[in-house]
Amino acid sequence: MQAVTMETYGSADGMTVREIPAPVPDADQVLIRTEAIGVGGVDAVIRRGTLGQRFPAGQILGSEVAGVVTAVGPDSDSAWIGRRVWGFTGLGGAYAEQAVAHVDDLTVIPEGLSSVDAVTLGSSATVAHFALAHAHLDAGESVLIRGAAGSIGIAAIELAVRAGARDIAVTTSSVDRGERLRQAGAHHVLDRSGQGAPNAPELFDVVIDIVGGPAMPRFLDLLAPSGRMVMVGAIAGFPPEDFAAPLLRSFQQSRSIATFSLDSIPVPRRNAVRASLLDAGARGELTSAVHSVLPLSQAADAHREMDRGSVFGRIVLTPQVAEQA
Repeated sequence: MQAVTMETYGSADGMTVREIPAPVPDADQVLIRTEAIGVGGVDAVIRRGTLGQRFPAGQILGSEVAGVVTAVGPDSDSAWIGRRVWGFTGLGGAYAEQAVAHVDDLTVIPEGLSSVDAVTLGSSATVAHFALAHAHLDAGESVLIRGAAGSIGIAAIELAVRAGARDIAVTTSSVDRGERLRQAGAHHVLDRSGQGAPNAPELFDVVIDIVGGPAMPRFLDLLAPSGRMVMVGAIAGFPPEDFAAPLLRSFQQSRSIATFSLDSIPVPRRNAVRASLLDAGARGELTSAVHSVLPLSQAADAHREMDRGSVFGRIVLTPQVAEQA
């Protein structure tokens, strides 16, 4: 099968298209013929080496696929065969024509939702849902979403609207993307430093941070009394070691910060929420923000575009496009 591997850390030039044997599902796993592959921020973080060099050279990148189950491993229910599913492959294994996933990491894709839309919503909307819940966002509260032009941020905007948030602000560096974020439900568009919108609140009850990096402490200063920041990503790298200093300087404001990973959510709850969100997508109640659909063989180009910071939503790879090209 065709797959995209990471041969060296750093730029997207270290990614290579290779022909390798198809994987064989192990116990409690299934084999998926991929129809769509999500290109996520975590893929770029791994490729750049931000998480350290614990991912081996030659590893297949990607963590999220949609497609049809073609085989099951020992002890797996054969009823999965023929089903169209969303699947989480772990921190690798998705950029390929076939991928394996554990049965606990599968969600059946509802009728009316394409595989491309499923990988745009499957992980992103689920992360956004639980991040807002982790922040205890209440109706009438204000929320700032930092790095909102990606698929997690766009889903967070729409879910915050559904939760009854009073003021929804976003950060972005592009006027065009800012306007599109307004169309998604944002009330205020700020620049990357969290400024530039005179009518926006000065402080926010909730900050959802997808970016991290050296500028993250600035956004702790934008928390209202009893405000909560939840970090769901670090696409700009880790914050400085003294990142919590703003919390100590404002001790009497009772501000707080937390990290969030879907790994902390029990499997049945996580899967039930994902299924409900995919159903909402099929009904048109959640937007699948697809930036572009590229052939699998152009995965490196997708990463280069992410590195330029020009993506709105999610880039999706499809082996079928590669075959037709």
